[in-house]
Amino acid sequence: MYIFNLMTNNFNSHNLKTIAYSKIVDLTHAIHPNIPIWPGDPATEIATVAQIETDGYFLRKFSMGEHSGTHINAPNSFYAGGVSIDSYSPQSLVVPAIAIDIREQSLANPDYTLTIDDIWAWERQHKLIEPGNLVLLYTGWQEKWDNQGAFFNRDERGICHFPGFGKAATQFLLEERSIAGIGTDTHGVDTGQDESFVVNKLVLEKQRIVLENLANLDLLPAADITLVIGILRLLGGSGSPVSVLAFVA
Repeated sequence: MYIFNLMTNNFNSHNLKTIAYSKIVDLTHAIHPNIPIWPGDPATEIATVAQIETDGYFLRKFSMGEHSGTHINAPNSFYAGGVSIDSYSPQSLVVPAIAIDIREQSLANPDYTLTIDDIWAWERQHKLIEPGNLVLLYTGWQEKWDNQGAFFNRDERGICHFPGFGKAATQFLLEERSIAGIGTDTHGVDTGQDESFVVNKLVLEKQRIVLENLANLDLLPAADITLVIGILRLLGGSGSPVSVLAFVA
């Protein structure tokens, strides 16, 4: 067991928080030009600009959308007056988390949505979801990451089919459990066929956290997780690619 001490500054008083962990799981997909890209988003591009042999050092440049790869969404991605990603405090990016496994349901029904009954079933088996936790949803879609066709699972009309959070379940988590946010291993916390992004809007209206395209959720326990989310502090950004580390007790 390892101990990590985190010093935070809240209202001019210093608070020492301790994270006890036995292992660290990286929930981040590697970035390369062939990662799945949301329709209409810019391609991920990487180009070499300096070589050791000719320049004495190695350097590349890259470009990608703010909502590509493992990423976080900010409120201004859906609300004109919403805050941008550079407004998130460091304290808000270190959060306790729990993980709900709906892989079995998702394999049977790619349009499956998390329900309130699923949440109650998780709580009966584990514990009440405490305020300030981030809820991770493991759907099994992370295993499709290297196959863009399977990852988006489009039908003949071009509509995506992948699982996500249900509206009622999200409202329950926000209002009855006061969660810090949500995250999942698909390209959206909303189901693939929900083009209104209702779940994103519900969470971001309250300036909570939305994480998408997470990896390695199968390596997490159901509870006793602490997430450390590393953002790119893009001024005015609607989101950011992120590095997400899970400290597991």
